[in-house]
Amino acid sequence: MQKHPQLKVEKRSVFGNKLKKLRKDDILPANVYGKGVPSTAVQMPVKDFQSVYTEVGETGLVDLMIGEEKRPVLIHNVHIEPISRNVLHADFYQVNLKEKVKTMVPLVIIGQAQAVTDKAGLVMQPITEVEVEALPESLPENIEVNIEHLALVDDQVTVGDIKAPQGVTILTDSGQVVVKIAELVSKEAQEEAAAEVAAAQAAKAAEAPEGEAPAATDEAKPGESEKQAEDPQEKV
Repeated sequence: MQKHPQLKVEKRSVFGNKLKKLRKDDILPANVYGKGVPSTAVQMPVKDFQSVYTEVGETGLVDLMIGEEKRPVLIHNVHIEPISRNVLHADFYQVNLKEKVKTMVPLVIIGQAQAVTDKAGLVMQPITEVEVEALPESLPENIEVNIEHLALVDDQVTVGDIKAPQGVTILTDSGQVVVKIAELVSKEAQEEAAAEVAAAQAAKAAEAPEGEAPAATDEAKPGESEKQAEDPQEKV
């Protein structure tokens, strides 16, 4: 049996508004739950949790120690404060090592697309993870996607093209695009740029006195009084 990172926690008796003080003391509130497992409130030092979470993410098994009791769990639903980036809460999903579980696994792009090497296009990645099903011991940390063979615009890799690790089933729709080669400058971007230039030229023409053509330059001559009209407001 594989050896998993161990995380010691203790049962928690603090709830509601009192959790703010717990967090100020660098203690992380969490819950343990699972299929047929009553929810248990626990807590642990934030630094201990972060060390394990950095190592295993949400796909690696952790041996959660509640006193002398060891429970195999996956880390789920990590809540992070968007400004401080501090961890506020986490869940531990207790698993049965003999039953398959479903979870999201990150996709890791490897290699450089031939289209990028040839400066023929750029890489777009619509999705960054897929849902998989496997026994807890077989869950991969990530799944690699090689894109070196993508040479032309519109070349792509779909979920169905990914080779799943042994014992792992990918549940995400096989038709979903993982990586696609797009034009360096899309037709939509070109049309939008052309429309913006035309609008700017029309605005300058409207500002010119009747019967006069718009000036070839907007630079003011030395000593000239400031009687020019304001430029059209820039888009934000």
